Amino acid sequence: MTPIHTFEGKVLSSTLCNLGEGPSFDPDTDTLWWFDILGKTLHELDITSGEEQAHALPFMGSVLARIDADRQLIASDEGLFIRNRASGALSPYVQLEPDKPGNRSNDGRTHPSGSLWIGTMSKRSETGAGAIYHVAGGVVTKLFGNISITNSICFSPDGSIGYFVDTRANRLMSVPLNPSTGLPVGEATVLTDTSDEPGGMDGSVCDLDGHIWNARWGEGAVDEYDTSGRRLARYLLPAKHTSCPVFVLEGAGRLAVTSAWEGLDEAGRAANPLAGALFELDIPIRGAADPTYRL
Repeated sequence: MTPIHTFEGKVLSSTLCNLGEGPSFDPDTDTLWWFDILGKTLHELDITSGEEQAHALPFMGSVLARIDADRQLIASDEGLFIRNRASGALSPYVQLEPDKPGNRSNDGRTHPSGSLWIGTMSKRSETGAGAIYHVAGGVVTKLFGNISITNSICFSPDGSIGYFVDTRANRLMSVPLNPSTGLPVGEATVLTDTSDEPGGMDGSVCDLDGHIWNARWGEGAVDEYDTSGRRLARYLLPAKHTSCPVFVLEGAGRLAVTSAWEGLDEAGRAANPLAGALFELDIPIRGAADPTYRL
């Protein structure tokens, strides 16, 4: 049986997000960023000082990638934008699905090549309305379609394998990639099938050993899988709707995890008073910050 570990860690932010998602860590400034997608807010936390800021957005942002010391890339329901760190000013970069105004961006992550994988989904969670795209140098390439809820986008340390999931199907997919571009060079196959288990596979991140750390929506947990798809352990968190993990401080054995109160009724929120908070798991792990996006 899979070992189950009780929560060991702390609350990094007690700000309760409707739909906390898309955490990213900037090692140059020791800053953790994450979104409240439905609340149209970008959150910022200085890991050293504990100072937190909230930045209102004019759209539903879901993924942030570093570009350089001055700029960030944000994925949203209105496409991709370049954000000026100092002023917060937003400049349109490229559109994803201009013909699908009912869709929004969801899960995504930068590949070691500097390209971005970004998934979309229907704002009403319509079946098969989403897709996964590869973005490099402003060029958008559709990789996979007919996906209901795009999640678990992450990559092996050398960039030769990509992972993703349709949360509605709960089958984690593996696809061989060209490490220099982040584009597929083969067919996607099922790495592990959790369709008969409670909860849903949400966001994931891959550590330096190639292990996949997946937030299990509805189960208040992060699961660790090895490269063969075998689940090694489950780490519980004090919020039912855990959504996405990210490594904080390279090699320091820290994993931050977002959560949400979306989908919880009054009784559910009462039973989950920390739903929507940002957590830290203090566990032995070899993680690294996501690569920067290359314009």
